[in-house]
Amino acid sequence: MNLVTLATLAASILAGIPSPAAAQGMVGGRVVSTTPGFRYEGPLPAIQYLDIADDAGLAFRHVAASPARKDYIIETTGSGVALLDFDQDGLLDIFFVNGSRWDEDPSRAELSNRLFRNLGGLRFGDVTAPAGLIRGGWGQGACVGDYDNDGYPDLLVTSYGPDTLYRNLGDGSFEDVTEAAGLTVRDRRWSAGCAFIDYDRDGLLDLALANYLEFDRATVPKPGENELCEYLGRPVVCGPRGLPGGTNALYRQVSPGEFADVSAESGFNEPSGYYCFSVLPGDFDGDGWTDVYIACDSSPSILFRNNQDGTFTDEGLLSGTALNADGKEQGGMGADAGDFDGDGRMDIVKTNFDADIPSLYRNEGNGLFSELAIDAGLGVNTHFVGWGVAFLDIDHDGRQDVFMTNGHVYPEVDKLGGKSRFRQSKNVYWNTGQGGFIDVSARSGPGITETNSGRGAAFGDLDNDGDIEIVINNLDVAPSLLVNRAAKSNWLQVRLRGVTSNRDGLGSVVRLRTGPLDLVREARSGGSFLSSNDARLHFGLGDNGHVDRIEVRWPTGRTEIYGPAAANREITLVEGRGSLASEEDH
Repeated sequence: MNLVTLATLAASILAGIPSPAAAQGMVGGRVVSTTPGFRYEGPLPAIQYLDIADDAGLAFRHVAASPARKDYIIETTGSGVALLDFDQDGLLDIFFVNGSRWDEDPSRAELSNRLFRNLGGLRFGDVTAPAGLIRGGWGQGACVGDYDNDGYPDLLVTSYGPDTLYRNLGDGSFEDVTEAAGLTVRDRRWSAGCAFIDYDRDGLLDLALANYLEFDRATVPKPGENELCEYLGRPVVCGPRGLPGGTNALYRQVSPGEFADVSAESGFNEPSGYYCFSVLPGDFDGDGWTDVYIACDSSPSILFRNNQDGTFTDEGLLSGTALNADGKEQGGMGADAGDFDGDGRMDIVKTNFDADIPSLYRNEGNGLFSELAIDAGLGVNTHFVGWGVAFLDIDHDGRQDVFMTNGHVYPEVDKLGGKSRFRQSKNVYWNTGQGGFIDVSARSGPGITETNSGRGAAFGDLDNDGDIEIVINNLDVAPSLLVNRAAKSNWLQVRLRGVTSNRDGLGSVVRLRTGPLDLVREARSGGSFLSSNDARLHFGLGDNGHVDRIEVRWPTGRTEIYGPAAANREITLVEGRGSLASEEDH
């Protein structure tokens, strides 16, 4: 990125207008897009997202104190959503985390988290009570993982207050095993994002937690009480700046069902005092061991490198993933990893606060990244507050696109007269395959252009037709369920079954080869914003009707070859049933 580009971007951000770093227009029925890093001229995909949440029976409304007025920061951050097949009937179910109201009984039904069972045909029924999941409080996030390796997905829910580990009993219900598992915390910690990981590769899932900040309603300043409680001259909620930051935590599963706090001895609690939101596991340096990226608000983001000896080292600054291209802290919210440029390495996308742009960190190898948001076309909007995010192949052309859900934190922003609004539309950035993205949000259907103050977002195939649906937990209102009705190309979904590794295969890297395409995905828990996605790995295959081969590097380090396979179906790959890869296979 050159100095002219940086100066232009800075001026546009200060003025609150879209950056001219990228230009886009229609010429002869074809789109022409030019950025400092690439030029694209060609057709655009057909995308038609509709919001079918009402018809699907998702009778849920998120609660976070008053919708019209926010007095404390915890009323603004919203909650996550998790996708899991809790009853193992082959259909993904939906779990919504809920917030709360002050001075009300948290056991009230409307304040509870909610589980909706997938009835088929994109219809859902509320089974929260029979599943044993009635629970109120200031819920934040959720992550999914089969920590006891019994074939049924378990669930961890984070909160301001006690977190809860629910063990899936396999009979349609869950049991709160937090205390028995050694996860009870006595202080009122504000846990945010979480992820199940097998960081020591022993076949037992461990647990990584991001903690946002220290919050005490009795001592937090009121809106407008000091300069840190104002936004563009108007009184607003205080924080995060001015409030003590949190300390992240790591729990190792030391024996089946028993966890031990290893935050200090592993180095996972340093640095502390940052405002951390979302946990994103991934093998970012390609050494076969799971690292952890944590998106942080108003402080540097963290990239924990796994040292392969039970410890982690923060290499956020050294790797180039802690700050933006100017070396500035950002208001990081959500994050995801994917191979947007097809080089086989995991890149990172991060959503940020208003008057800024998203972050796109391209993995250059050897643990180093380059920040390419402007050059790759993600710097065209500066008036969104981004939250849930994913790399996903929307049109099945084999390239990973980017989806973001947005919404401001201050209801007062509607009175300022600028471009920013409290309720915001979503962003869809289509991957051109030429090193950059095109913003196609305005032509991607009413499900994208309709406005909400969106927060957590989860991504998965809810009707098993090969398309990825998007579920959004919107602040203070009903959720969104987005379905893309446009025609798409071929696809394949891969389910992993670990044997020596953890049963979910979390931490596995899957490489698929079909025709000219060489595609890579990672199996992970967590990511997006405080949410958990479909555990299956989705591959768009373009015009290719079959897959030539699939290579899986399991968390143990063993690499196996599977395939060939026909397209447009789901397959299950079991550890130990493939052919052992040789050096010639790589």
